[in-house]
Amino acid sequence: MASFTSHADTSGKTQYPIVLVHGHAGFDRILADYFYGVKHALRGVGATAYTPQVPGWNSDEVRGEILLAYIEELLATTGANKVNLIGHSQGGSTSRYVAAVRPDLIASITTIATPHYGSPVADLVNDTPLEGLAVTLGNAIARFEAILAGEPDQAVDTMATIRALNTQDALHFNAQYPQGVRSSRCKTVPRKNIGKWWWPKYVKDYSVNDGARSSNGIRYYSWSANYNPVFNSNVLDPADAVLAITSVFAGADNDGLVPRCSTHFGQVIRDDYVGNHADEINGMFGLRGLWTTSPVPLYVEHARRLKKAGL
Repeated sequence: MASFTSHADTSGKTQYPIVLVHGHAGFDRILADYFYGVKHALRGVGATAYTPQVPGWNSDEVRGEILLAYIEELLATTGANKVNLIGHSQGGSTSRYVAAVRPDLIASITTIATPHYGSPVADLVNDTPLEGLAVTLGNAIARFEAILAGEPDQAVDTMATIRALNTQDALHFNAQYPQGVRSSRCKTVPRKNIGKWWWPKYVKDYSVNDGARSSNGIRYYSWSANYNPVFNSNVLDPADAVLAITSVFAGADNDGLVPRCSTHFGQVIRDDYVGNHADEINGMFGLRGLWTTSPVPLYVEHARRLKKAGL
């Protein structure tokens, strides 16, 4: 009788552990993982992945110091020398802060829908009459989330979050930590012909919006999505109800919160996957709208990309 040997998939087994960093109002796990199904999928291709809890409502510096402490403990426990950081939304700028203060501990940073140049939605409340209401409501939600996450003493500062996400303060953050950010204006992404004259094939050249792809020995990547609430919503997903409204104020070509031009950082893999800000993390138990891009394979593909780069 023939025998068969099962071989584990190691196509995404990166040299360094992957740390998934949640964004504003995020958590490690409340009812379900913030990065729903992502950690399991990464482990399925041989990657080692971790999901720390950092304050969901605070500045990148406060969040970053707690993330840094987590990384130092993780490295001491695992014996690894560095980590690959993958941050969604504010998790990306929090990761940038850590890399700026301790570049020796970071192999790569990948940001997903991070508002590197700010979000018009945050601008709506920053230094406007809505700010006081937003802070009061935000602090209440933040304390409730912290209790659900099992960290009732978590540092809560909604004002610091608003300061971290608006356009003016994002530009100030970029001036302090410029590594990987785009130095030129956002450009319309052209298409180029890479086929033969008898079988033309056109692809978008995302490199026109790249920032520096590496600095201090750290590799930089980013990707994001675009969202059309009419065609890409799911009536069962409460996130769609919120993001359909905020998308009106988020500028041209956005994921419901962040304009695509604001997400460019390092090597821009793509900025036009189809989905909203919650879809990018497979949020709400994996509920997604019609014709949206399945996000989990993107993380698996990226683990393979990191492995290929020796990271």
